[in-house]
Amino acid sequence: MKPDDSTLSFEQALAQLSELVKKMESGALPLADSVKAYEQGMKLKTYLEQVLKEAELKIEQLKPCDK
Repeated sequence: MKPDDSTLSFEQALAQLSELVKKMESGALPLADSVKAYEQGMKLKTYLEQVLKEAELKIEQLKPCDK
């Protein structure tokens, strides 16, 4: 699942997630905004995990066989 902006790079998504976490940890967000931030954060987390998994698979494919 990709975040709402499908053009985000891994680094941009990670920066957005970090910013959301900072805002939520500050306690300055109203409850409704915190819920929205949490939902967006979960989308970003899922996207980041997917990108990392794809990169890991590519690296595994590029490794030479040990035989």
